[in-house]
Amino acid sequence: MNNKKTETILQKINQIKAPDRRVIAAVDGRCASGKTTLANELQIRTECTVFHMDDYFLRPEQRTENRLNTPGGNVDRERFLEEILIPLSNGEKEITYRKFDCETMTLKPPVTVIPKDVVIVEGAYSCHPELSGFYDIRIFLSVSREEQIKRLKRRNKEQDVKTFLEKWIPMEEAYFEEFDIEKTCDLKF
Repeated sequence: MNNKKTETILQKINQIKAPDRRVIAAVDGRCASGKTTLANELQIRTECTVFHMDDYFLRPEQRTENRLNTPGGNVDRERFLEEILIPLSNGEKEITYRKFDCETMTLKPPVTVIPKDVVIVEGAYSCHPELSGFYDIRIFLSVSREEQIKRLKRRNKEQDVKTFLEKWIPMEEAYFEEFDIEKTCDLKF
């Protein structure tokens, strides 16, 4: 991970951090731009709590044509608000939530965590306008198309890469453009 990037983010977190205040940061950005890697690095450096937007994909009954055609519509932001952001912003000491299982297309059993003083929300759609106001810091990661494809090929099967290129990335790009996500972020890398 780019050490300068991590240091810049840690400085920003430390400017906000206080004994009685939880810092909530979002890491949004392009597919394969390093969001998960950055969140993992921050977790190692700060012992923060990390929540993943991938745990909030839509359940089958939510996947209507209208919802999927709406920029940013392919994530269950309503459930994310209810289970994660509202409890965090209310200072709750425990957060109970259910991760979405892509293999079974169902919600897994509930998980309870005690969030740390620093919380990172990692994943595309984390800075959706309905969620953005809950964050103290919004971070946007980008990647060149060439590097994005290289990374996708390294971590996915060929058919999955095709699905990313033809379906998921165009949906993400529509979301970024519709809501001008990069410009709404505090830090851009």
